[in-house]
Amino acid sequence: MKSFKSPYVMIDTPALLIDQNIMMQNLRSMINKAEESKVNLRPHTKTHRMPELARLCLNEGAKGIAVAKIGEAEVMAENGIKDIFIANEIIGEIKYNRLKALHDKIEIRIGVDGKEQIDQIEKVFVNTSKPLEVLIEIEVGENRSGVIEDEALFELGQYILSKKNVVLKGVFSHEGHCYKASCAEECIRLARIAHRRTVAAAELLRTMGHKIDIVSIGSTPSLMHGGIAEGVTEIRPGTFILMDVGQGSAISDFSKCAATVLSSVISRPTAERVVLDAGAKALTSQNRTEGICTTYGYGLIKNSNNVRLSGVFDEHAVLYNRGFREAIAVGDKVEVIPNHICPTCNLYEKAYLVTDGKVIKEIPVLCRGKSQ
Repeated sequence: MKSFKSPYVMIDTPALLIDQNIMMQNLRSMINKAEESKVNLRPHTKTHRMPELARLCLNEGAKGIAVAKIGEAEVMAENGIKDIFIANEIIGEIKYNRLKALHDKIEIRIGVDGKEQIDQIEKVFVNTSKPLEVLIEIEVGENRSGVIEDEALFELGQYILSKKNVVLKGVFSHEGHCYKASCAEECIRLARIAHRRTVAAAELLRTMGHKIDIVSIGSTPSLMHGGIAEGVTEIRPGTFILMDVGQGSAISDFSKCAATVLSSVISRPTAERVVLDAGAKALTSQNRTEGICTTYGYGLIKNSNNVRLSGVFDEHAVLYNRGFREAIAVGDKVEVIPNHICPTCNLYEKAYLVTDGKVIKEIPVLCRGKSQ
């Protein structure tokens, strides 16, 4: 077993680390999957919120990027990203005025699932030279946003046809409920249903006269386990590039986890208890309690024999493991694989890109906090 003591003793803690070699393997693996299936890869950058990693994906062959919020899109555009899809619904004229400013500079699309959004676009974009392109979100089982019934999809499609400043470009979905699948086979089955539902929605809209160019799906665990349905043109995984405990659990392999939180041992108060300096403000307090992405505890010690954090306070993490306690000393540094990397990245101003015990560079998390 590798030592669970981190070689990055030169970095103060807590700190966000990204292993370059592992990250590049993850990225190239997903690019190969997209190329084999003849679909575009549009990574969802809400995972890392770093324009530098977004540009890396584009340089390696990604078509564009997906984001969750206008704030992210604004920062990405400022840093040279010219093809952005906001895979989310937007409401409020304040936001649409910001979107209009972006629309004048780059190629940008957004998700919609109701007439309210269409009405606001039509009002704000009235004096633009080109209409705003949108994708209708299809609800495929996650029980979140998106159009559910074909009748509602037909009505929304008809409504868009009546507008001047909105053009329907495609459909998208997110099979996030696959995270709760009981096993890999169930994950694949749920994903197939979700993909077919999304493709069928595109076909329905085409019969109405819409030119549907984009059929976009996305979920890291389903794409790692299964294939891509015929008729899909684009995939939008996000977590795949860095991975985390949830995704590692889904494939029973934590060696693909590129991101860790470096933490110092600050106390060993009992024969079993160890306290680290990375708590909820460094790792979040999330965990998943069911399905293939179940996490157990609040983080996994890298290279350990399944040593998990038992709990997190604001500034402390606590674990109980006699063997770990006997092998570690106060002042030693360990790396914790976060349960969920997306909110973890948002806690940091920068990440350290590392490999083979060396620090390569610091990468600013420029979209940190850009949730408006």
